[in-house]
Amino acid sequence: ELNYIHWKLQAGKCGLCSSVKACLSACGMACQGLQKGETLASLKRECDNLKKKLEEERGKLNDVELHQVAEKTEVLGALSVKTRRVLKGHGNKVLCMDWCKDRRRLVSSSQDGKVIVWDAFTLNKEHGITLPCTWVMACAYAPSGCAVACGGLDNKCSVVPLSLDKTENLAAKKKSVAMHTNYVSGCTFTNSDMQLLTCSGDGTCALWDVESGQLLQSFHGHTADVLSLDLAPSETGNTFVSGGCDKKANVWDMRSGQNIQSFESHESDINCVKYYPSGDAFASASDDATCRFYDLRADREVAVYQKDSIIFGASTVDFSLSGRLLFAGYNDYTINAWDVLKGTRVSVLFGHENRISRVRVSPDGTALCSASWDNTLRIWA
Repeated sequence: ELNYIHWKLQAGKCGLCSSVKACLSACGMACQGLQKGETLASLKRECDNLKKKLEEERGKLNDVELHQVAEKTEVLGALSVKTRRVLKGHGNKVLCMDWCKDRRRLVSSSQDGKVIVWDAFTLNKEHGITLPCTWVMACAYAPSGCAVACGGLDNKCSVVPLSLDKTENLAAKKKSVAMHTNYVSGCTFTNSDMQLLTCSGDGTCALWDVESGQLLQSFHGHTADVLSLDLAPSETGNTFVSGGCDKKANVWDMRSGQNIQSFESHESDINCVKYYPSGDAFASASDDATCRFYDLRADREVAVYQKDSIIFGASTVDFSLSGRLLFAGYNDYTINAWDVLKGTRVSVLFGHENRISRVRVSPDGTALCSASWDNTLRIWA
């Protein structure tokens, strides 16, 4: 716990420094460009007024809630989901995991500085990679299944090619692709092994070329640490969503680098964002103990998943394959399954002995994997 708090403070301190510098620099430029009678205070007031007008216009279109539309939809029966596998091998908190497209293998990263590739059927550890720093906060499987990406407090994101030879030293083949000015909090490959998308505590997201390590596009718009990102689920997915400590979820166009939509309804840090399977909506999990559902076509929040008895923050979310269920991991060691349409809680999964850091549904939708600070991963089905 203290390690985590210390890291948060360190990250916050660095982020604050860079934010202050950026702010001073922006203020300097802004002051030079001020017209007669304008002050920074008056421009800020004008900006706030415009924001209010936008919210009012959005409110006018708020004709009906999602649960009202879904009133006649059949109620879901009880879920009979149980722990089928427990993956043990990490020596410290498991911070991230990702499924391979083959629906069988998965990769996990931990505070112990190790990245492990598992066979989820047999529980065998196929590869183990030791990184030079602890707190490996992000990991991702390449679409081909031939490589994994990982990064964390070293401010880098590296790609490691996987070999059939189990005795080979994979750490020696590790290639640094992305370089941020603060910790790497998330990473994902685009629809090929050749491009990597990262988000960081420096407040930016970035698109990188894996082969050359060249920065292809950077995405500026968050005013604090970016904690999560997710790529739109289509073959030609040119958009992604990010969420962070500024309580904002931003949708980005990867081609232009522009922030095309922004949602700000959470009351605390957004820890995770995840696209709906159709790509028309996304969900977010926050320290304010709620998960929220945003429709991109309606340009607004359409559902909130919360209960008075839930007082701990939500750290991670993922949808079932059909999109009817939303699985959310919380800091009270539980995973809640929500009915996306009706907004009701369907089930609570118990088993972990510390906070949940990640939940991911397998590509074929038959299993759910959870990673936790209790040093284990669990597979539910």
